[in-house]
Amino acid sequence: MEKENLTYITEFIFLGLSVQPSVQLMLFIIFLFIYLLTLAGNVAIITVICLEPRLQTPMYFFLANLSFLDICYTSTNVPQMLSNLVGERKTISFPGCATQMYFSLSFGMIECVLLGVMAYDRYVAICHPLHYTVIMNRATCVQLGMTSWLSSFLSSLVINALTSSLPYCGPNVLNHFFCEVPTVLRLACTDTSLPEMVVFVFSIIIVFIPFLLIVVSYVRILLSVLGRHSTMGRRRAFSTCASHLTVVALFYGTAIFVYMRPQSRASQAGGKVIALVYTVITPMLNPLIYSLRNQEVKGALRKVIDREKTPER
Repeated sequence: MEKENLTYITEFIFLGLSVQPSVQLMLFIIFLFIYLLTLAGNVAIITVICLEPRLQTPMYFFLANLSFLDICYTSTNVPQMLSNLVGERKTISFPGCATQMYFSLSFGMIECVLLGVMAYDRYVAICHPLHYTVIMNRATCVQLGMTSWLSSFLSSLVINALTSSLPYCGPNVLNHFFCEVPTVLRLACTDTSLPEMVVFVFSIIIVFIPFLLIVVSYVRILLSVLGRHSTMGRRRAFSTCASHLTVVALFYGTAIFVYMRPQSRASQAGGKVIALVYTVITPMLNPLIYSLRNQEVKGALRKVIDREKTPER
């Protein structure tokens, strides 16, 4: 009888990043600039890869996937955050929250798997260069890309279904700037041990296993590169891996901290700052990291710009 008298909430209220109007306006300007820079940078990477024949390789196929993913990922969360920073009603409906939670988690998982696939691609290219085109053929690349997306969407569906099916009867204030599973689970008015365990298990499968693949791939790459006599060959190998390793460190370091630690120890304020890194900052930095540290991308970008500047005769 007691459960029947419970009033279930229909919307959540975001506390956001700040309650001070002057700070909110400043944050709105900063994050709007970051969002526009993220869109521009990732669209530029995709455009250059599509237009430059020299970049029609597995490495850049996965990089284009990553750029498209970053556009989707940041667009799932940042518009909501910007709206909350300047709007009076900082609310989201329960179905809207569930939808945002699903896509945000899906895109985060895809990035984990995709970074693992990119590490494997670098391993094959550096350690087995003679067999690279055979192993990483077009069909294999497409299959690996589709596996990254489909496995993550299905995994997120399980977690999201469990989280959304829990009773939420108040309070309805989310100490966050978007709907994220660990934050939403704190508001459930029932035991959340099962969903938390499922999140942890899927984190091991989708986050930790690709991370192990990355570690193993780069250990093999390091051993292979150190065994070479050519200094130029070593430098080139390390150069192609540096960008990917930088992105891995940024994304994985923060994602593991949020999803693979006990919720009782989680600091909500610290969680918001960390979430900013992998949902807002990393998608902006990815195109900068890959374009600044990659000579082929920089060269292709210059060619595209020069082509646009040169008038047709």
